[in-house]
Amino acid sequence: MRHAAPESASDSPSASPLDTTPAHALGEFIRAHRERLTPAAVGLSPGPRRRTPGLRREEVAQLCGVSPTWYTWIEQGRPVSASADALARIAVALQLSRAERAYLFELAAQRDPAEPDQANATDAPATLLRTVQLVDAPAYVLDRQWTALAWNAHAADLFTGWLDAGNDRNLLRFTFTEPLARELIVDWETRARRLAAEFRADSIRHLNDAPTRALIDSLIAASDEFARFWASQDVFEREGGRREFNHPRHGRVAYDQITFKPAHREDLKLVVLVRL
Repeated sequence: MRHAAPESASDSPSASPLDTTPAHALGEFIRAHRERLTPAAVGLSPGPRRRTPGLRREEVAQLCGVSPTWYTWIEQGRPVSASADALARIAVALQLSRAERAYLFELAAQRDPAEPDQANATDAPATLLRTVQLVDAPAYVLDRQWTALAWNAHAADLFTGWLDAGNDRNLLRFTFTEPLARELIVDWETRARRLAAEFRADSIRHLNDAPTRALIDSLIAASDEFARFWASQDVFEREGGRREFNHPRHGRVAYDQITFKPAHREDLKLVVLVRL
């Protein structure tokens, strides 16, 4: 079977993945999804025999209400400005799924205008907040600044000094500013360094939001260790694994930590600690 020829030699994927820039990655992603979409899927006539698979560039540009030249440059990976609004129209025109749309905006380093404002944690799903009470192990829900929104009695018993009344219940502030945390957490410095690096990775999408910025600034001012760890620029993916504590009543206890993210609220986390 004869394959369709590429639209131009300059559009061919880079010979080496090492040569791929964010702009090229964005262009390749958009082009791949354009080529998957048939004219019939968007209500267009197939017309005469097509040289390329899927929709033509000018057809997508028309659907998006943008210049064909601008759209072509985006696909070619040229360093042109792509606003969030233009990207949203491309996502709709290409009929991207929720996951594909999120990936598109990540590639473009833009925030999706259709994404709900999650800065206010009071809208956390009630079902998620109730879930912690159904778990027969320490469990809690964190918001995007890692402040506990809900927790069960097992968690309150384990985390003395954090989930007690009168505290703001921010995990980072507890870890770095409360003396009890250094006594409770086994190998505190290793865990604290890792926590700062995990928060840097987790907060990249909202690093300049006022609540996140205020938290970081206050921790830098309050804790020399946090200031040092944050300045190191270390980035680690949040992971589970063994967590050990020197509990004032229960002695040395060990857990396996598991973190879950709700499908539609990835700024929240459900954390469960299973006793070892």
